[in-house]
Amino acid sequence: MTRNITSLFGALILALTFGCAFSSQALADDKDVVAVAGNKSITVKDFNERYNEVAKKSLVPPAKDLFLEDLIRYEIGVQEAIKRGIPDEPIVKERIRQEYYKGLIEKELGQKISEIKVTDKEMQDWYKDHPEIRSSHILIEFRPEATAEQKKAARDRANEIMGEVKKSKRPFEELVGLYTDDVLSKRTGGDVGWQSKLTLAPSYYEAISKMKVGDVSGLIETEYGYHIIKVTGRRGYADADKRAIRAGVYDEKRNALFNAYFVKLKKQYTVKVNKGALK
Repeated sequence: MTRNITSLFGALILALTFGCAFSSQALADDKDVVAVAGNKSITVKDFNERYNEVAKKSLVPPAKDLFLEDLIRYEIGVQEAIKRGIPDEPIVKERIRQEYYKGLIEKELGQKISEIKVTDKEMQDWYKDHPEIRSSHILIEFRPEATAEQKKAARDRANEIMGEVKKSKRPFEELVGLYTDDVLSKRTGGDVGWQSKLTLAPSYYEAISKMKVGDVSGLIETEYGYHIIKVTGRRGYADADKRAIRAGVYDEKRNALFNAYFVKLKKQYTVKVNKGALK
């Protein structure tokens, strides 16, 4: 069975990620060297380690001759990149910095993260403070790059619509059809379905978490614009998405590890913040 170039390249990268470095010189006994690519020798041991790593993770491992060809291409490609000065390009330097960071996290926190356990009780306790809520909304949109004047215009329009919503006798779903800028939810009367803290903008979820079923909010600002929200349902733990709840608990535990590590690490460095520059 033939394999396409993309899958072979992916297999190669995986092997190189988990494998060890090639020896820089051919061994004295040529039978231990499966190929020489420029100034790099690929030994039988090197090849087998990489190939076996890929084979363990593949339903259909690549043919060995094709895999070897990819290894050769990789080696001469790296050497050509060095020759052309690519390691000095800003984008490459930034990617190397990212690998430094990932390497540090893996070394310092990888084991602890892999040992994170989530119990049913922890999930139930977490859900009490982060229930899944169903809501409908009217969105008065402004663009992320909106100027202060544009945002003010959107807010003025939102206040006008809010006034209409408060005094109208029409069902909320009909008002959505008249006023919302959200094309997708407009088709469903503004319904955005069952959502949780993990899937909604923080200010939106914070607002609906304090509301009762049937309540209509005041204006709630998110990065998308101003929302007028009606809560239409609250789901009990028994009916909730357990996978999402488990992910929520897991993320909090993982974030706690990150926070504790960087609180300690930051004490070793000078850190200055000017939040005013963000405005």
